[in-house]
Amino acid sequence: MTITERADQGYQLKTNGICNCAQAVINTFQDKLNIDNIVSSQIASGFAAGMGGMEGTCGAIIGAVIVAGLLTQGKSTPRIARDIVNNFKQKSGATICKDLKAMTGGKPLCECPQCVHNAITALGECLELES
Repeated sequence: MTITERADQGYQLKTNGICNCAQAVINTFQDKLNIDNIVSSQIASGFAAGMGGMEGTCGAIIGAVIVAGLLTQGKSTPRIARDIVNNFKQKSGATICKDLKAMTGGKPLCECPQCVHNAITALGECLELES
């Protein structure tokens, strides 16, 4: 599966309400991870809505960083996390949930399903996974 296909799958998981943003990203990579879908969903359950109050980092970014850590077995994960965050911010306009959703006014910068898509794409670009 290409990164574009994974990003589209994650978009659908979020659009269909099956997963929160972090879960949608992680579950899209289920075939590459050494944890089952139930465990990965439980791990990511608290990262919805900017870690519960829209004040924190977008859950899609968190999901991408979790996947990066698992795929690289923790090697260089802080650098990769920085790259994912920067890449995501370029694509989405912000990294904090309330800013993405324009909770303080204005037009949303990026809706949740697109944040999931952008996070998966950023992960693929930063790890140079097949597109």
